[in-house]
Amino acid sequence: MVAPRLRVLFCGINPSLYTAWSGHHFGRPGNRFWPTLHRSGFTPRQLAPYEQNDLLTLGLGITNIAPRATVAAAELSRAELVAGARRLRDLTSAYEPAYVAVLGVTAHRTAFEQPKAVFGPQETRIGPAAVWVLPNPSGLNAHFTPARLADVFAELRAAVPPQPTGPILSLTAPTEAHAVDHVIGEGARRSIGVVGAYALASQYRRGEAF
Repeated sequence: MVAPRLRVLFCGINPSLYTAWSGHHFGRPGNRFWPTLHRSGFTPRQLAPYEQNDLLTLGLGITNIAPRATVAAAELSRAELVAGARRLRDLTSAYEPAYVAVLGVTAHRTAFEQPKAVFGPQETRIGPAAVWVLPNPSGLNAHFTPARLADVFAELRAAVPPQPTGPILSLTAPTEAHAVDHVIGEGARRSIGVVGAYALASQYRRGEAF
């Protein structure tokens, strides 16, 4: 879900099975991404996952490092993360966001071969974009309370360019098509199948889908 010259392009690790099934980023009700965006001041109200396209009018977008949907991000191989980093560089070169916010320091270290990376602004760039590493907002990340998540997201918000008055873009047909491609990665939902749907249901009951 991207558009030209965004203020921030939030970059998750990869879609969960629930996200792939729903077609909405951070779609599970227990995920803290959408509440955190509001509490940190990025959005004027808390958006629902199905309202994700409204972020584009605020100069915000979402993509993932890797397109493959999994039960847990740990299932991704190093090769998938590194390949995803290359795709993200191409994406930022084409769309020129001011910042890329990677949601997960461990995945960032692997994908971009930055083993000493920590949370916060990075010295390296992804294409033309400045890079900021944020905690993964999954409810499974017990190291960050909702209040602490909002605080660290707010640090990024204070650094990014201000939002222009009025909508920053009018979605054209090519942009809409590109947005769909980057919701969960083309083919991610098709990859679930019957077996994946069963795994998703089990994962959701255990509270692990995000």
